[in-house]
Amino acid sequence: MRGEQAVTGGFFFLLPCGNLVIAFSARGRGLPGVADSGTKGVTMPKMKTHKASKKRFRVTASGLLKRQQAGKKHLLSHKTGKRKRQLRLSIIDSGKLSRTYIEVMGGHA
Repeated sequence: MRGEQAVTGGFFFLLPCGNLVIAFSARGRGLPGVADSGTKGVTMPKMKTHKASKKRFRVTASGLLKRQQAGKKHLLSHKTGKRKRQLRLSIIDSGKLSRTYIEVMGGHA
């Protein structure tokens, strides 16, 4: 009688253990993807921050991506002073790719 009520009441897992089969409920155990009757919904795993993007980019207060320009690390002898000066400036990106980078860094795009 008790077993029948428990089976109709929710999720059950069966573990074979020799000649015995052990049944236990997943409710109330904090397992991801299983909602408890007292909780508001299913808990989803958290997104991990992409650390390489976090080191290279910043998100501005208005939600745009700020980054440095490429081409200023090596082979600078043949580049003019004006070109190297202009490469020092940061760039504000607002394209589709920048929205992807903002999301993987934990921001909202």
